[in-house]
Amino acid sequence: MTLQRVTATRYVTPLREGGSLPGVVEADDLGTYIVKFTGAGQGVKALVAEVVAGGLGRALGLRVPELVVVDLDPVVARAEPDWEVQELLARSGGPNLGMDFLPGAIGFDPVAHTVPADEAARILWFDALVENVDRTWRNPNLLRWHRELWSIDHGACLYFHHSWARADGVVGRAYDASDHVLLPFTTTAARASADEEMAAAVTRSVLEAVVAEVPEEWLAEDAFFSSVSAARAAYVEHLLARLADRTWVP
Repeated sequence: MTLQRVTATRYVTPLREGGSLPGVVEADDLGTYIVKFTGAGQGVKALVAEVVAGGLGRALGLRVPELVVVDLDPVVARAEPDWEVQELLARSGGPNLGMDFLPGAIGFDPVAHTVPADEAARILWFDALVENVDRTWRNPNLLRWHRELWSIDHGACLYFHHSWARADGVVGRAYDASDHVLLPFTTTAARASADEEMAAAVTRSVLEAVVAEVPEEWLAEDAFFSSVSAARAAYVEHLLARLADRTWVP
């Protein structure tokens, strides 16, 4: 499996609230995407995490915006008046990550909005599996769109892949759910049910299909592995081992 590949035709505007300076981009498929760029400070591993975690979330039935690979010609930067955007685009030639733009979506507010206990528990379980540290009340990374809850911004997940030499030693690392924005909406029964349902759904074939969507160029940058196929296998094996451990379940 591979992500759909589109070509950027116009850079519309930056999103200043994002630390990596993502931008709204139009593409040749007439789609509009929120694009995270390879030239941003977080590097390509944040984009790999977006693809793996986002794809797994969708496979588990969570609402995650569709992802695409957005090919960018650095010449687009010449028309940008902002020097910071110019430099970012100039560094980001080639494949970048696009997320389907959800027009009219609003940020999730845990005071104003409610979430069914089962849905909150499923998102919490998923975040614990992929070690998502970026779903707190300070920065929920959740959107309300057409009265439904959508999960976004998974670049901070899978932080084991920033040090593959130590990854085996943190397979069972505990997940601190105390600050998770959806924890108050869950119940003990809902969390137990989510664990049973979600664990059964994360199979080797599902993980292999998700990891196969990561562009080869991004995995090839990891000098720890002798080949791209070895890198893909490492993600699958780590997540399967974490699933087998399950001491991290909230």
